[in-house]
Amino acid sequence: MRGADQKQGNMLCLISPDMRVPRNHPLRSIRRVADEAFREMDEVLAGMYSRTGRPSIPPERLLKSFVLMALYSIRSERLFCEQLDYNLLFRWFLDMDMVEDSFDHSSFSKNRQRLLDHGVAQKFFAQVVGYARDRELLSDDHFTVDGTLIEAWASLKSFKPKGEKAKEQEPPDDPGNPSIDFKGQNRKNSTHSSTTDPESRLMRKGKGK
Repeated sequence: MRGADQKQGNMLCLISPDMRVPRNHPLRSIRRVADEAFREMDEVLAGMYSRTGRPSIPPERLLKSFVLMALYSIRSERLFCEQLDYNLLFRWFLDMDMVEDSFDHSSFSKNRQRLLDHGVAQKFFAQVVGYARDRELLSDDHFTVDGTLIEAWASLKSFKPKGEKAKEQEPPDDPGNPSIDFKGQNRKNSTHSSTTDPESRLMRKGKGK
């Protein structure tokens, strides 16, 4: 039987963000490590603020926000605050409930210098990395990713010894892409350059590429 697409939401919903986060989600381990670091830094965090006045955004949330921005490659604090308004996982990581408003991105600017002046940010991240290493949550695997798009009007056939000019006209019977056998030749950027794009460079592919 086809289910009906309910347009009206429930008037009462008993749910917490923790119920929607999988038990094996990697952020659970990171959250425990971060909370442990905060417990050891409680006196330092308390000494950063006055005992009177308007309550600030908890510094723990700001520091945890930096962790999320690093892990999820969020390029700006403004964009992070926008996502925090609807991202249930982020709310759970920052100990925010479902109805709490996201804080303004200007909160980072107003509090960043305070965190740096007291050395809290550096100490927090050092402890988090240390705890994660002790619990074998870090990996020593190395990988390199190059996502740079470089446009070049050149091919291997265009690389000639420096000083050699390109032919102004190809033979009439040349289809435009002649076969050139340059195997065995020693080609280097110091001795060869492209006749079509002088700024391009020779690169060597990795093993197995």
